[in-house]
Amino acid sequence: MTLNKLHWLSAITVFALISGFVVHLIFSADDVPQAVPYALNSPAKIDPRQLTEPQLTALTMKLAELQSQVLRLNALGDRLASEASIPENEFNFQQLPPSGGPMLQSENHYKKPLAELLTEISTLEESLHHEENQLTTLESLTLGHHIESSSYLSGRPMIGGWLSSYYGVRKDPFSGKAAIHKGVDFAGKEGAAIIATASGVVSWASDRYGYGQLIEINHGRGLKTRYGHNKNLLVKVGDVVSKGQIIARMGSTGRSTGPHVHYEILRNNAQIDPIKFVYRKAK
Repeated sequence: MTLNKLHWLSAITVFALISGFVVHLIFSADDVPQAVPYALNSPAKIDPRQLTEPQLTALTMKLAELQSQVLRLNALGDRLASEASIPENEFNFQQLPPSGGPMLQSENHYKKPLAELLTEISTLEESLHHEENQLTTLESLTLGHHIESSSYLSGRPMIGGWLSSYYGVRKDPFSGKAAIHKGVDFAGKEGAAIIATASGVVSWASDRYGYGQLIEINHGRGLKTRYGHNKNLLVKVGDVVSKGQIIARMGSTGRSTGPHVHYEILRNNAQIDPIKFVYRKAK
């Protein structure tokens, strides 16, 4: 899925309007309630000097949470704007958006009690959370677009080493009997770097029977790769990895006789011979 500039502008404009509204709410309320501490349903106005310490704490915590959300959105917005190649001077997330217009009503009309302000801040907090989710989704879609362009499977799962066992029927190293080997093995030194042979999303990163410490990567279009017998795993489930990224260190965990990586390629959850992909030229 390819995102055009209009998606970024829409999401970023909504965030900018919400940021301005936050500042407006904070500076437009002077009165405070005389209600029970932390209660948000009392509209009674009191002198700000009568504000209790628990009420001050509640307001401070609310503002701190809100500020944290805004900072996260700023960072996410900056990253999305950068990835979308939007000029820096077009969207500056460190400054409030320009605003203005005639004053149509008196300032007193906009004064609100603290309880009402806290309620509106809570509502705004939910809105910011929703916007953050939307921006995160846009980020994932963009990242997914980049993955699609580099998910072409090719090459070896390590730099160096040697091919020590092929796909197909072979003599089992433990039983000595004929058995089907559903991958290829590359032997090398313990601790050698194991690399992803294409970009994708990690779908398994833990111990698995027979494989020892296993990493499985989903590359989309029904293709997955597996890297078994690792000593250390350097990624976790849900991580997005790039082609050539180091994902583990070679080991001999699980059903293994020495340091090597057991490499499998699955199409629609069925193992296929990886050799043609190993010798495939990269795009």
